[in-house]
Amino acid sequence: MNLKASDVAKALRAVARPEKVSIYQSFFKTGPGQYGEGDRFIGVTVPNSRAAIKPFLALPMGEVETLLASVWHEERFAAALILVAQFERGDAAQRRSVFDFYLAKARRLNNWDLVDCSTPQVVGGWLYEQGKGWAILRKLARSENLWERRISILATFYYIRQREMAPTVEIAELLLGDRHDLIHKAVGWMLREMGKREVTVLESFLDRHGATMPRTMLRYAIEKFPEKRRKLYLGLKASA
Repeated sequence: MNLKASDVAKALRAVARPEKVSIYQSFFKTGPGQYGEGDRFIGVTVPNSRAAIKPFLALPMGEVETLLASVWHEERFAAALILVAQFERGDAAQRRSVFDFYLAKARRLNNWDLVDCSTPQVVGGWLYEQGKGWAILRKLARSENLWERRISILATFYYIRQREMAPTVEIAELLLGDRHDLIHKAVGWMLREMGKREVTVLESFLDRHGATMPRTMLRYAIEKFPEKRRKLYLGLKASA
């Protein structure tokens, strides 16, 4: 079958709900000066996006690139989902190809949901498999591009799931001084996930950085702590 990006776009429009457009524009901060400024939507829900792409999981990479270049958010989201499917179903050569393509086009994954639905599997999965790659994550963490920085910390989710916490700790420390709220939330989220599995590692991180880390990051990190423990760390922040 000769699959085309235009076929994916047509399938997405068949399940679009126009009444969702204004909701998504607000939710994904598309106004002037916001992180998603100018992003455009056709109104497809995530479940409907996942269903719509199923016939197109073998989409050629050139056609995936066309989707990633789209002005429409849902088409870029579909591209991200297709890349995950191709990575997870591929042999070693295909997985490497998807990984390389993903990093080359990372700046087209230009909203948090596009990163979050794909980075742990593709970037985290490949680097973990290869037993290397921290230098790549460090480089991404130091990028001037918001989405590359988010990729750096979300990639560590794969390591967390394998109960390997060192990458999360290192990348979180590199991002402590980041000024963007989306990075504060992402780092706090990954710290919280780390703490679900290795609470002593999270507590050690908080004992070192809890008083100085961004408050949103701290709140996300300690969300699952007992109330008394949360107040303790928030108190450290307040007295810093």
